[in-house]
Amino acid sequence: MTAASPVPVPVPVPPVRVPRGEARARLIEAARSLVRHKGFAATSVDELCAAAGVTKGAFFHHFASKEALGVALVEDWTQMTGAMFAAHPYNTLPDPLDRVLAYLDLRREILGQPLAEFSCVAGTTVQEAYESSPPMREAAERSIRSGFAHVLPHLQEALAAQPVPGVTAESLAQQFQVATQGGIILAKALNDPAPARAAFDHLERYLRLLFGRPVKR
Repeated sequence: MTAASPVPVPVPVPPVRVPRGEARARLIEAARSLVRHKGFAATSVDELCAAAGVTKGAFFHHFASKEALGVALVEDWTQMTGAMFAAHPYNTLPDPLDRVLAYLDLRREILGQPLAEFSCVAGTTVQEAYESSPPMREAAERSIRSGFAHVLPHLQEALAAQPVPGVTAESLAQQFQVATQGGIILAKALNDPAPARAAFDHLERYLRLLFGRPVKR
């Protein structure tokens, strides 16, 4: 009778250390995904650390609290989206209204992603924390206001060339955020991106009528 072969003892695998300087960025990236899927309140520090592959010690090294991470998350979102829209080719079109309409085309294109992936981090967090966390509300306000800048200079140029009584570029730029944020809320409530797309379609019709452009059929 032959002796049984010894059962190999698994060699412990040391945890992978996040390269120096990457922990903060990984936590923000993990938070961006988790918050868009679950919301800010439902996302725990433990989940954030697990998703980012960092320790709790690393979390609290970079952020004094979960609220501090929330502020950093929204600020990072503001910078990231601002850079994306500023670099898009719609900004180079000769006609200012064409730039605005191309911006709406880009917004509709973004709606082709899964619902959580086209939701706005600032809009999501401010709905939860507008009263419970003034720092997060203020960060979201700065982010939403920065969204005005995606179209504001183009609207100013369009209205300078063709003034419309009672209409300001600032009020129109704000309406773009009303359509964006409201459309996302409806899309979440109905689990369907169609209402968000319709909000942009209605906004485009309004702009075309306002500036005397042919309305798409």
